[in-house]
Amino acid sequence: MLKRVQKTKNRRYLQRKKRVRAKINGCESTPRVTVFKSNKHFYAQAIDDTKGHTLAYADGIKLGVKSNKDGAATVAKDLGEKLKAQNIETIVFDRNGYLYHGVVAAFADALRDAGIKF
Repeated sequence: MLKRVQKTKNRRYLQRKKRVRAKINGCESTPRVTVFKSNKHFYAQAIDDTKGHTLAYADGIKLGVKSNKDGAATVAKDLGEKLKAQNIETIVFDRNGYLYHGVVAAFADALRDAGIKF
């Protein structure tokens, strides 16, 4: 029973991820900011899809934060500073298939507070 439930969850996550990713694309002036969360850590990176390069990233492990709302806000503040240093004011937000709720929403709000528009 549990394997079937986990298979369904994974399938629905991948469907959401593909659906979201098909609609957005980042370039050098407006990169795509994608997030990844695990049970312990939270990561975010800004990607230029035309070249396939990562422009900036923030790592919850290096910042010493957990994968909760406060940790996501810290990661967003760090990423916002790095984007501002590269004169990037506007981004496209990729929630990477995660629901816009909890940690992901806290990250997005903190990124907006850091002065990044999306």
